[in-house]
Amino acid sequence: MQSKCHLAWATDEEIRNKGANGGFVTATLVSALETNFIDLALVVKKKSVYEGILVLTSDPEEVKASAGSLHGVPINLAQSVLEYAADKRVGLPTKPCDARGIIELVKRKQINLENVYLIGLNCGGTLHPLRMREMAMAADCFGIDPDSVQREEITGGKLFLEYNEEGEEKEQGIKIDELERQGRGRRDACKSCITKIPIMADLACGNWGVPPGEKKTFVEVLTEKGAAILNNALTSGAIAVEDAPLEGIELRKKIEASMQKLAERWKGALDPLIDLSPSERFAFYKEELQRCIHCGACREVCPVCACEEDAKCLGLNEESDAYAVSMYNLIRIVHLMDSCIHCGQCEEVCPVDIPLTLIQRRFSERMQRHLEYTPGMDVTQTPPLNETKLRWSAEVE
Repeated sequence: MQSKCHLAWATDEEIRNKGANGGFVTATLVSALETNFIDLALVVKKKSVYEGILVLTSDPEEVKASAGSLHGVPINLAQSVLEYAADKRVGLPTKPCDARGIIELVKRKQINLENVYLIGLNCGGTLHPLRMREMAMAADCFGIDPDSVQREEITGGKLFLEYNEEGEEKEQGIKIDELERQGRGRRDACKSCITKIPIMADLACGNWGVPPGEKKTFVEVLTEKGAAILNNALTSGAIAVEDAPLEGIELRKKIEASMQKLAERWKGALDPLIDLSPSERFAFYKEELQRCIHCGACREVCPVCACEEDAKCLGLNEESDAYAVSMYNLIRIVHLMDSCIHCGQCEEVCPVDIPLTLIQRRFSERMQRHLEYTPGMDVTQTPPLNETKLRWSAEVE
């Protein structure tokens, strides 16, 4: 279907005020539950700006309680949909990497996409919660008590923290570029990610293209399912919409292009291997991967891994093997070359801090470019390693 762009907002003032951009996403999910359009909503409930918990619920009040941004909680939701919502109609807000992971699992027949409504969120990147606390506390940064922070938001290229100081509500904002020049700011995987608008979802939502000062959400309808869940909320009176202005559509495109250009620069800046020889690169891989303790955490959090307990990376790996690099790591690198979405979840949980995102990206992106395949973008495109193609022909006598 041809996409259509709107400005939309919640008609409930409480939801509109609490939501990051007019409460559209929250109001749409609440309406979908109240009208039985979906069975469950999967949301991240805020415990603090540094911690959130996944909630799978049929209670609209739980959804309302989850409203607001959580850039310091970089959870990927793909495996949670697989584990908790296999046979139900589920609506969930998704970053681009969430949606891409879900689509890769759909291709591997793990999730029924017809049952899942992906309300995509534009994403300029997320922050590691511990580093976010450090930024709040650092004297040359925000210089405040990290536990006093009540709310955060990224807008206009700045990270804003709202906090309570001696009973008074205050706010500070610092440019993301400035933070990242200090070695702070977004996670490395986010800095180099070029997928900023979730065009693979049913709806793409955010504040890019919204006129200044207006508490509304820019919404692009991308699929028939997206149109259906939006119309359900509109019919129930939960939201109001208007056509997006042409200048807003153009501004959104410019913001996306600017962020993609910055991501390409970061990709080079974050790769220490670009100018090394093949032997030097191999030495790097060997040294880093030899530190692996085979805990399996990377496999557990990977949003595109669809293996069972008899996975080859586990079954063919023996601690007694004397390989320079364990079979576990070699098999995972090869196995994920066509499906890795470079979300950085594996690196987040690695207890010995192996730069897994960098290593996997260096292998995966080369293969994906060669095969003209970008994982998680098009549900109709078959993953290359799911089929065998002969690269030669033989004459039959």
